[in-house]
Amino acid sequence: MIKVAVYDARPYDKEYLTSAAGSEQIQWSFFDFHLSDATKDSAKGFDAICPFVNDKLDAAVLESLAKSGVRLIALRSAGFNNVDLDAAHRLKLPVTRVPSYSPNAVAEHAVGLLLALNRKIHRAFVRVREMNFSLHGLLGFDIHGKTVGVIGTGKIGKVFAKIMKGFGATVIAYDTQPDEKWAKQEGISYVSLDDLLSKSDILSLHVPLLPSTIHLINEKTIAKMKKGVFLINTSRGKVIETSALIQALKSGQVGAVALDTYEEEESLFFEDRSDQILQDDELARLLSFPNVLITAHQGFFTQEAMREIARITVENVTRLHKKSPFLEGTEL
Repeated sequence: MIKVAVYDARPYDKEYLTSAAGSEQIQWSFFDFHLSDATKDSAKGFDAICPFVNDKLDAAVLESLAKSGVRLIALRSAGFNNVDLDAAHRLKLPVTRVPSYSPNAVAEHAVGLLLALNRKIHRAFVRVREMNFSLHGLLGFDIHGKTVGVIGTGKIGKVFAKIMKGFGATVIAYDTQPDEKWAKQEGISYVSLDDLLSKSDILSLHVPLLPSTIHLINEKTIAKMKKGVFLINTSRGKVIETSALIQALKSGQVGAVALDTYEEEESLFFEDRSDQILQDDELARLLSFPNVLITAHQGFFTQEAMREIARITVENVTRLHKKSPFLEGTEL
């Protein structure tokens, strides 16, 4: 049996991981707290650990894990910006991930956010429940005929772009590694980042968090956007500089924002904090805007995605036991 510690675990993690094929070879231990420097000793005695996006695996934590006998970091996420990969390589500590679970899940959530934001569905829902049937303040616009800019055309960005084409929008894209064959097939044009920012009525972010994408959306790039642009982010929170976004909302440069991720979400998301005083002033300010819609990093959260995350995670872990190569594309 392979002993695996699952961090930041929720009931749905336990349900899907324990029911995945091959999980009978694994002895799971589920911890509802984050993995961090303060909790790293909890990994002692485990063969592998299974962290999530908000667990901290810096050099100090990884060194402790290696000394504790941990032989594998099996991320149950696509993102890996929370792991010091240089330290992991130095310690000969393999790191695997789930590179693709359901691009449809995240792309469809981005579309849902756009529709709700544009047609004020979330506000209308509350009104009607209070017997207020007025349409005042609920005016939206047709997506058909608008220009939609997609930054990042990996699997998720491509699905989102294709859906927007289905709405009858003109889709333009920016990527450091453009897929021209795909773009030609779908009737999508790659443009420079500056052109995309200046021409887009709607802008959707689908990039990983890398040194080059941290605060990609900042005061300077926002100034290049079309005034009143709708901004959607289902990628990573730190892609947007929150302080600059708040100023752009106040000035009207950004017309509306839908976020599934937030720059400082690590200490907030995935927990019920409804009985607490919000200490994050920037998040509190964002929540005060009527033209801001925020969900708590749920874009990935579909049945299909959870099954695929569990399947690949279990396969990565059981390959440790078999001492066979990891799945192609999952080892970092």
